[in-house]
Amino acid sequence: MKLKQLVLISAAGTALLVAPAYAGEGPPGHHHHDDSYSAGEPGNPKKPARIVQVTMGESDGKMTFTPAKVEVKKGEQIKFVLRNTGELEHEFILASTADNLKHAEAMKKNPDMEHDDPNGKRLAPKKNDEIVWKFTKKGEFEYSCLIPGHREAGMTGTVVVK
Repeated sequence: MKLKQLVLISAAGTALLVAPAYAGEGPPGHHHHDDSYSAGEPGNPKKPARIVQVTMGESDGKMTFTPAKVEVKKGEQIKFVLRNTGELEHEFILASTADNLKHAEAMKKNPDMEHDDPNGKRLAPKKNDEIVWKFTKKGEFEYSCLIPGHREAGMTGTVVVK
């Protein structure tokens, strides 16, 4: 190959790798939420929050979150302390069931999708992280692992906001 062709191919490859970092929209179904999230809004880490520890893992052929249900009051701020005690990578994505199902479809097409959203974290095995979230809307929401196959293996939890 001529040098000019190599440079063009290299530049095109770099553009493909870098473009998603600058794009406003991600892959279809993976929108950056123009500051509106179905389950409330990002919390303020400087303000007090009730701590809810959520453990993710696998056992007996199932993938689980413990606890499977959390109750909160409208307006309450929660610091989710996330622990992946499993052998596999897992995610904690907080949203409405409809939003998570849409997002899960996008993940099937792009299973290595990186998340940099305040309502979600991906954790490697034996890692910890946290999310501070303020529940501004009443209703039932969920946290789910959207890595293909994980949700189907039982990896969802419910948040009831009263």
